[in-house]
Amino acid sequence: MIKRLRARFIRIATLSVAVVMLLLTVAVNAANFISTDSDLTETLELICGNEGTIPLPAQETAPGASGEETAPNSSGAADGSDTADGSGTSGGEAAPDSSNQDASPSTADGSGSAAPSLEEAPPDAGSAPGGAPPDDAAVPRPVPAGQRRGGPFTAETPFSTRFFVLRYDDGGTLVQADLDRIASVTQDDTDEFLAAALAHGEGDGYYGSYKFRVVRTGENRRMAVFLDCYQELRAVRAVAVWSLLADGACIALVYLLVVLCSRRAIDPVVRSAERQKQFITDAGHELKTPITVIATSLKVLEMEVGRQKWIDKAQAQTEKLGALVNSLVTLSRMDEEEPPLTFSNFDMSAAVLETAESFRDSAETAGHPLALDVPSGLTVRGDEAAIRQLVSILLDNALKYALPGGIVSLSLRRERHGIVLCSSNPCAPMDPADLPRLFDRFYRPDKSRSSATGGFGVGLSIAQSVAQAHGGSIRAECPAEGTIVFTVTLKS
Repeated sequence: MIKRLRARFIRIATLSVAVVMLLLTVAVNAANFISTDSDLTETLELICGNEGTIPLPAQETAPGASGEETAPNSSGAADGSDTADGSGTSGGEAAPDSSNQDASPSTADGSGSAAPSLEEAPPDAGSAPGGAPPDDAAVPRPVPAGQRRGGPFTAETPFSTRFFVLRYDDGGTLVQADLDRIASVTQDDTDEFLAAALAHGEGDGYYGSYKFRVVRTGENRRMAVFLDCYQELRAVRAVAVWSLLADGACIALVYLLVVLCSRRAIDPVVRSAERQKQFITDAGHELKTPITVIATSLKVLEMEVGRQKWIDKAQAQTEKLGALVNSLVTLSRMDEEEPPLTFSNFDMSAAVLETAESFRDSAETAGHPLALDVPSGLTVRGDEAAIRQLVSILLDNALKYALPGGIVSLSLRRERHGIVLCSSNPCAPMDPADLPRLFDRFYRPDKSRSSATGGFGVGLSIAQSVAQAHGGSIRAECPAEGTIVFTVTLKS
């Protein structure tokens, strides 16, 4: 019993820690994936919101940074510079009044209008006919510092983010493939990614190591942005693998610590159980002497005064008391760390048949035919005397509680898990909740039936101890109302 208690304590403690750690690992990895997916979603939103590009952070422009020379005087004209027709101001002609001239440099065609900067260019400037973007549409456009977004974005995001953009119509015809920001995808690969976008439809999705988003950009126009997230997904997988390995190591360490500390943890229970067993053993030995004296005195008294009903009743109760003491001592010995059993290979078929035949006459006298189904040649390793006691308990229990005229059946067979011994008999209807408690000591579901059938309610407890001492188990079940079956499984 102590071994089973310790093993159960180790299993429960280790399993509890394992469940908590696995739940924590699942929660951490789920949060990690959700956070990574959220960052990727924000990046896709930024790209889609800027028509397939990532805006650059704002850059301050110093005077003359545009490559144009400024005049040293307030008139805005450069000293010694030629006019558009080749005549310079040093030739004696006065420069035009700067108050009537535009201070911005002239364009190449002499129109005099300044070229707009990237920040001032309208979003659709230079759009090609049919809604297709110009060739330089993939060039990131700077945004003012006050409008710079936070979250996963930094100043390096436009240069470190790898993505490509596919523009197509509703019929699935590719209009443009912008592959300038990706190195692993060529024009030949666009059909594969276009098919994935068409199959998914609008919204976000994953395809391989890419997360993509499909949006509508106009009438009969769609855009699919594929964002390379290989490193992000690899990091998520790495966290998952290492967390599981850490879980395994921690669970193994906890198991080792629980095994080392389990004896000390259950020591109070062990001491209490040992004292209880010692008390039963000592009490049994102390009771045997007065019981023997009482039984002997009753026999002597019967020889002197003759047979009387009072003497017969006293002898019957003395015999019952002696049997109870023997049963309690047997239970106490079976609960020891090492039960006093002698294991050897023996013919279980012969032992079961011989034990069952000893009950045949009493079974027929009680009106219960005995049906045996025991094939020959089945051997098992165990204590033969304990197995015979187990068979006797099952048959005695079946004959006591079988309904009048009911057949008592006993069968033996070999299965994949070992040797199976079954006894069955018709009985009064029972509550299924009472079946597991039949193996408790002194438990009876019907107190009134106890006085009619005799016994002490410890026989099935002994049968369970014998089965467990052989590494097996015993269970009770009611396959049909009014029938009870006890099944013993022993390792062969």
